[in-house]
Amino acid sequence: MDNTTLIGMVAALCTTAAFVPQVLRILKTGNVEGISVSMYSILTFGVALWLIYGIILQDLPMFLANLVTFLLSSSVLALTLRKRFQKRRELSDAVPHI
Repeated sequence: MDNTTLIGMVAALCTTAAFVPQVLRILKTGNVEGISVSMYSILTFGVALWLIYGIILQDLPMFLANLVTFLLSSSVLALTLRKRFQKRRELSDAVPHI
């Protein structure tokens, strides 16, 4: 393995692994107050495009790194949206309807 490939693999591992603590924190605490839906929507879309790009180039490290990143970032996005919709529903149910 040459140095360029090694650097790319370590970079992919680091940027992908960076999402794990956020997903675990949301699952543990259920707190999504500080999560930007706009940021995660744009990020997830961008990662999906990188995933497609990796498929087109038939670049396995790029494909795998972006597949895992896509799964993690879309998990943060889905968990955030689910929690916020639940909170809105609970608030709506708590307010008497006239």
